[in-house]
Amino acid sequence: MRIAVPNKGRLHDPTLDLLERAGLHVVDGADRKLYADTVDPDVTLLFARAADIPEYVSDGAADVGITGHDQLSEAEPGNVAELLDLGFGQCRLVLAAPEDGDIEAVEDLAGKKVATEFPTITRRYFEERGIDPEIVEVTGATELTPHVEMADAIVDITSTGTTLKVNRLAIIDEVLDSSVRLFAREDVADDEKVQQIATALESVLSADGKRYLMMNVPEDSLDDVRDVIPGMGGPTVMDIADGEEDLVAVHAVVDEADVFETINDVKDAGASDILVTEIERLVE
Repeated sequence: MRIAVPNKGRLHDPTLDLLERAGLHVVDGADRKLYADTVDPDVTLLFARAADIPEYVSDGAADVGITGHDQLSEAEPGNVAELLDLGFGQCRLVLAAPEDGDIEAVEDLAGKKVATEFPTITRRYFEERGIDPEIVEVTGATELTPHVEMADAIVDITSTGTTLKVNRLAIIDEVLDSSVRLFAREDVADDEKVQQIATALESVLSADGKRYLMMNVPEDSLDDVRDVIPGMGGPTVMDIADGEEDLVAVHAVVDEADVFETINDVKDAGASDILVTEIERLVE
């Protein structure tokens, strides 16, 4: 099975890092290669441009793909199923125009020119609003087009908005929210191996920001400790082998942001020997 992943750019390293954390280690490196084997003999990585990945999956060159929601929406492949929002690569596709210009609302663009690297998304956006501007497709430096009179406004990707501000462009509307998605061709989306990969990636995402707490608690303090642990469905309580008869072991998963307060609370409630560890994967 082939997984198409970005070959470069801002999505490349986070994608490979997530696959590594999920256990799909790259065996022979990924630099300047089209393919790379993984420790799973049934899974190969295919490196491609982020914008081409939806087409690779749709046409059968790959079975599974990882790329941005913006690229999926632009390509409009008709035979793929989205499996998982991977939560990184967040950005927005926005409509923007010169700060000191006459364009202040979407309606002002009727009959005007809009430059973009995302013509499909842009046309759909304006069609839904009953407005018909001329779409000018460009392949880079979109933010410069209003200043050289190629367009009256742009639809472009932004993460922080800094580039737009530097080029004196004001956001008029948000066109699309995007993050990186895992998707598969519809005919293989339910296959066991595809579902195993989705589960592995989801388990890594579920573990992000979580910590595993272990502690010893006197039985007569157990209710008090339970009351202050913000765990997932309550803590797990176990007998301690060959331990003191009045002590039990309590394990719980808590949000990283709650760890500091939780440690103090359970200690005050009677817990001792408190251990906090990171969680690599969490299958819910």
